Amino acid sequence: MKSITLSLEDDIATMAHSYVERHHTTLDQLMRDLLKQKVMPLSGETSIDRLFALADKHPSQLENYKFNREEIYDL
Repeated sequence: MKSITLSLEDDIATMAHSYVERHHTTLDQLMRDLLKQKVMPLSGETSIDRLFALADKHPSQLENYKFNREEIYDL
């Protein structure tokens, strides 16, 4: 595995450290994941496949909710 040095503005570094703490990960892992998403081919998986996988992983809180036309216009 290669090591790299990354320079960030102070405010971005502060926000990044806060993010990794909240998500129980490390800055190294976050950068690996982000770079992998950007530079690695999807290996046959389409964007819609990824979307459905994410939807399955994080189910909706509104499973049995039914809205009506009037509610739409109230927003």
